[in-house]
Amino acid sequence: MSLDRQLSLFGVEARPASPLDFEGLLAGAGQVVRMGGTARVSVVVDAPWRARALLAEATARGIPATGERTEVEGQIRFRTAYSSALAVLGATWLRGAVKYPPPGFALDGRRLRLWAIAAGGRDGSAAFTLGLGISDEQCWEVVGSALATVGLPATLVGPEAEGGPAYRIAGRRRLARLAELVGDPPAGVPGEFWV
Repeated sequence: MSLDRQLSLFGVEARPASPLDFEGLLAGAGQVVRMGGTARVSVVVDAPWRARALLAEATARGIPATGERTEVEGQIRFRTAYSSALAVLGATWLRGAVKYPPPGFALDGRRLRLWAIAAGGRDGSAAFTLGLGISDEQCWEVVGSALATVGLPATLVGPEAEGGPAYRIAGRRRLARLAELVGDPPAGVPGEFWV
């Protein structure tokens, strides 16, 4: 943690890393699949640094994971192994085969950090966007409410707009709050992709 940042009750330093932090990926475009008493979380990312950072985050949580190129140029699929430690995500985030945030869904620094790694980036000098799943419209309102609850009211950018669907966090104070929550950038992150 850099010395110029204050410790936040909801920030990355507030509690130990947990496999349940992968809810941050599910808030965005991530998906969860169940198998028996286990589950696996995956998300397609657009840059090798994102995959490397997510692999490091999975290792920190004791969850084996892989990053493999997809058939679409420039895209990499990050995927955890099936794990009983992720089973609760499969049980709480799926209604049949449809992803939907569980009752009481909340964001904190660790979850936001994973979401920012997977799908975050600067939008000019005074905004930051967090990408959403294009087919996850049923999640957007709940996720937006969770952002507001941690002091990050955001504007929904629809799927028709450039960079959408995404939540756009704008303003100096909100960006400072986001930076406080997600902590320092992972190693190798280009500056334009972090708060």
